[in-house]
Amino acid sequence: MLKIRLVVLLVVLASLSAHSQEFIPLWPKGKMPNSKGMKIKDSIANERIFKVGTPGFYAFFPSISENKGAAVVICPGGGYERLAYIISGTQLAKWFNTIGVSAFVLNYRLPNSPDLKQRETGPLQDAQRAIKLIRGNAAKWGIKPDKIGVQGSSAGGHLAALSSVSTLDVSLIGDSLDKISPKPDFSILVSPVIDLGTYAHKGSRKNLLGENPSEELLNRYSPHLNVSSATPPAFIVHAFDDKTVSPHNSLLFYKALLEKNVQSTLHILPQGGHAIALRNNPGSTEQWTSLCESWMIEMNFIPRSLKD
Repeated sequence: MLKIRLVVLLVVLASLSAHSQEFIPLWPKGKMPNSKGMKIKDSIANERIFKVGTPGFYAFFPSISENKGAAVVICPGGGYERLAYIISGTQLAKWFNTIGVSAFVLNYRLPNSPDLKQRETGPLQDAQRAIKLIRGNAAKWGIKPDKIGVQGSSAGGHLAALSSVSTLDVSLIGDSLDKISPKPDFSILVSPVIDLGTYAHKGSRKNLLGENPSEELLNRYSPHLNVSSATPPAFIVHAFDDKTVSPHNSLLFYKALLEKNVQSTLHILPQGGHAIALRNNPGSTEQWTSLCESWMIEMNFIPRSLKD
């Protein structure tokens, strides 16, 4: 009897270990693109990451019995100056797990890194590589390769939208993942930075593109100007009273999706400012996660139940 209990315990522990949070680097040693080869140490303070030395993601898996086969790459916000990895990262990852979705909180390189050769390319390279890495390990992790989305808040929403509209793979390094698509199957955008022109969040624009970006660069990195019929569907939520990132950003992206006949959803809610989080939101904004789950079910990214 004792031996049987021991075997059962070992099986349970092995299962928990296989589906627990772990950090997975994105790039093989010595093959990180757009790098000068400098050794950068991660800098973390006040639940913010200010320097990313090793790009990668923290993996959060639902239990095997609750896994619905979808996944999201979470791009934390922070104005491209830092990563608010708790409030717009791990907290959301744990919520996604509760609805049966695997979640990967991305530590992407920030444009101000002295190691980057081309500042604006670094975050997108990391986001694309993350999607490829998940798709390449889909069978191992119990994920359907055509149900992999990207989620982002604020500047993280910009990166998520950018990965959705990009037609150029900037993550190629000559390994087996080069053959895998870096495009997400859907996006979930919370108070996203979209426009880098009239309605730009000036801090995000400056941090990503520098002091005086060219018009060509502004257009290339404004996702709404690069939407096509191949852009994946989006769930977008923004607060009317957001004084930091104007809700015009979400309107512009939704309008572009609508014009290209990309079935998407936009919610402009009365309250929340630029602080829409997992919980403790004012008024109807508290319902955004329920709306998001319903949208994922309606769009067939996750089943209503595991019996479906």
